[in-house]
Amino acid sequence: MPSNRKIYLAGPEVFLPDARAIGLRKKILCEEFGFVGLYPLDNELAAAPGETLDEKIFSANVALMREADAGVFNLTPFRGVGADPGTAFELGFFAALGKPVFAYTNDAASLFDRVAAAHGVHAAPEGDYCDAQGLSIENFGNADNLMLDGALKALGRRVIRPDVTLPGCGDLAGFMACLRQARTHFGI
Repeated sequence: MPSNRKIYLAGPEVFLPDARAIGLRKKILCEEFGFVGLYPLDNELAAAPGETLDEKIFSANVALMREADAGVFNLTPFRGVGADPGTAFELGFFAALGKPVFAYTNDAASLFDRVAAAHGVHAAPEGDYCDAQGLSIENFGNADNLMLDGALKALGRRVIRPDVTLPGCGDLAGFMACLRQARTHFGI
């Protein structure tokens, strides 16, 4: 049953070579689940005189987020051990607006395990854990930084960590699980 509920589609896919194709696939899945998908690359942008393109992109994405009824966030690690920082900002923006948030990652390892693998780990005298530089590592079993997982937990949700068959951002099982959660949330 189609609805007019709009879902903002956040994630590092916008940086991939096939970003528009991925966005289209996600928007089609949104339609199949009864939603309208809002993808950041839907906007055709050009900077006006006195305005930079980054300002234009920021403003357009904020407008899409304000228009959306909910957001789905791909927290798959990007360019490091954690989520894309833009996606993390967007999740926080939605949480601050009090809008429903749904998130997934295509890397089932915890943030602690990813940091340990990339930067080493050792026990600190206080009983915590540190990396090779002596920087503490969160060890809560979370998919990412506690603030991201915490935003979801505050709403009774969690970061979905499906078994995936495609590496990186290519597998959409977690995305579809988020759409199922959104459908239940909105009673669709």
